[in-house]
Amino acid sequence: MIDSSIILPSKPRIVSEDQLKGIYEVDGLYPGYGHTLGNSLRRILLSSLVGTAITTVKVEGVTHEFATIPGVKEDVISLILNLKRVRFKFTGDEPQKLSLKVKGEKEITAKDIQVGGQVEVINSDQYLATITDKKGSLDVELTVERGMGYLPKEVIRHDRNEIGVIFLDAVFTPIHRASYEVENMRVGDRTDYNRLRLNIETDGTVSSRQALEKALEIMISQLQAIVGFKSEETEFNARDKVEAETEESEDGDDDTSDSLKTRVDELELSTRTSKALTSDGIRTVGGLVRKKGADLLKVEGLGEKGLTEIRDALSKLDLSLKDDS
Repeated sequence: MIDSSIILPSKPRIVSEDQLKGIYEVDGLYPGYGHTLGNSLRRILLSSLVGTAITTVKVEGVTHEFATIPGVKEDVISLILNLKRVRFKFTGDEPQKLSLKVKGEKEITAKDIQVGGQVEVINSDQYLATITDKKGSLDVELTVERGMGYLPKEVIRHDRNEIGVIFLDAVFTPIHRASYEVENMRVGDRTDYNRLRLNIETDGTVSSRQALEKALEIMISQLQAIVGFKSEETEFNARDKVEAETEESEDGDDDTSDSLKTRVDELELSTRTSKALTSDGIRTVGGLVRKKGADLLKVEGLGEKGLTEIRDALSKLDLSLKDDS
């Protein structure tokens, strides 16, 4: 008899690990699962981990990114490129304003950035610029934010258009490199099982092990969310049947009976209100008039405005909600 079960792999094993880099292996993966798991984890590592990045820069006396700075060796573009290499770590969720104010001849590094109590500069020795004039100065205001993946400056600029502020493309991911290798290994009599080797390098704001653990958590939570099927059509059909049977037993004239059979998407309701009702399984006027106002307020996507819409639409048919009659 053929064994159709898929055995479970081993826990990740540490091959090597230091402050920024880590190599981990997972053994005993069913044939083909090495690439399935490795590619998924790599994509999550690069796109879905929270990190920090500089999103705006404002240099005193400069109006655009193609300008030069008097008394400073680097132009604005070179300064921005150096600033983007600085890695920050902070615990808050709100954007943080940082400043860099230096006067006189000096080689400026990331340790010269003035940060608050919530912010920490990870690579404080990162070179930024050099002031070559004794009377020269550099005054920069930075905005540091938390986010995931990559965010183009066009998105960041939306709704914010301050004079003199230069918006930057933000690379939030704390992962510098993520790659994987798959090789065959023996499990029992078979030699085509997979060994997955993950190579992870971070920017120092998180360890490689923390990054891998978070990526695994994200993958598991995403899969758990889609386990099982929601039989919406079956649910709707059952409700329609109940509504139809109830409508047939309603007392009243033929005109009222016909009105009760009207579908809610045929009423003069906004798209939002109509969609909210049908999503909740309320698909005919007959089903609607058996609801109370308080019941409808519990429907996702409906509020007082939507409830008023519904009452106005029903009144045109000489009908009302259950608690309005």
